[in-house]
Amino acid sequence: MKITKLETFRLQPRWLLLRVETDDGYVGWGEPVVEGRVAATQACVHELEPYLIGQDPRRIEHIWQTLYRGGFYRGGPVLTSALSGIDQALWDIKGKALGVPVYDLLGGAVRDKMAVYSWIDSDTPEIAARSVKEKMAQGFTTVKMFGTCATGWIDDRKAINDLLERVQAVRDAAGPDVGIAIDFHGRAHHSMARTLLKELEPLKPLFVEEPVLVENLDAFADLHRRSNIPLATGERSFTRWGFKELLERGCADIIQPDLSHAGGISEVRRIAAMAETYDVALAPHCPLGPVALAACLQVDFASINACLQEQSIGMAYNKGQEIDSYLRDPAVFAYQNGYVPLLTSPGLGVDVDEEIVRRSQVPDLAWKNPVFYMEDGSVTEW
Repeated sequence: MKITKLETFRLQPRWLLLRVETDDGYVGWGEPVVEGRVAATQACVHELEPYLIGQDPRRIEHIWQTLYRGGFYRGGPVLTSALSGIDQALWDIKGKALGVPVYDLLGGAVRDKMAVYSWIDSDTPEIAARSVKEKMAQGFTTVKMFGTCATGWIDDRKAINDLLERVQAVRDAAGPDVGIAIDFHGRAHHSMARTLLKELEPLKPLFVEEPVLVENLDAFADLHRRSNIPLATGERSFTRWGFKELLERGCADIIQPDLSHAGGISEVRRIAAMAETYDVALAPHCPLGPVALAACLQVDFASINACLQEQSIGMAYNKGQEIDSYLRDPAVFAYQNGYVPLLTSPGLGVDVDEEIVRRSQVPDLAWKNPVFYMEDGSVTEW
């Protein structure tokens, strides 16, 4: 079996799919994309193509190591995201060739279903309360909301009260048993994050994500020591080396590697095992499309410390295009009472509708994230 062809497709809302074909007719799908940097990631995938054509796709680890170590420069979001999507596609091919789901090749499933959560709209307390009720009606038992908007190095009481009012509205609407995760998105700085975490404790959040940027490990470690709220991070960390110091210094209770950024199925499986040795949970980051979610679930099903899975249905980015828009069987992600059952089809477990993908591609699609500015005109974290 040899790799003969690679194709990439830019798709609404902000996704990039990779199709890898072999000489005996097997096709594997991956999702290599950096949100907001799709052109760079797409170019990187095709720049790696000479290392792939003619290779046996079943030699996944050999190919991973070649792509990672074969260039003098390695790591970072673009290179590692290109590698991630390629890795996903190779696992998809191998599972299909052997007639088994990928998690069977990772040692088999350790659970029968995986807990998933949903984002809620939370611009105001009223919107947040209405949104959480909608998600509860759909069967979700855990939700996530943005914690802060544009945040200064030191902010006033109004920003603190705004967050508390919105979270209180969600708690009042949802009751005591719904898990509420709050994403700071790295927008707060150390002193503000310390204050916000303390103020949030009575509302009992499930966890707070990225209270500060992960590159500020000293601040992260300090917040972790001070706060009783579990802290999560990892969506902007790449490969096991990006998680090594984070785990060694005890910065987080939950790590969130992204299967389309951190090194694919091969690497996130290793990262999950590293985290297990530190008694840290796994909750993969995934605001992306169906292939990325399927890859996440394959690792979740095989990893004992996987606790929650992010998914993008209903996210504001999607604007009518959902993760099932490009699948032949949309029911594969049929959530039941906050869980998704085992994906049982070979490979990644999803059947991409190639005809729809080809018809729907937008070659010049270039989604960009918003840029936040403070009142004085200075740029701040989005």
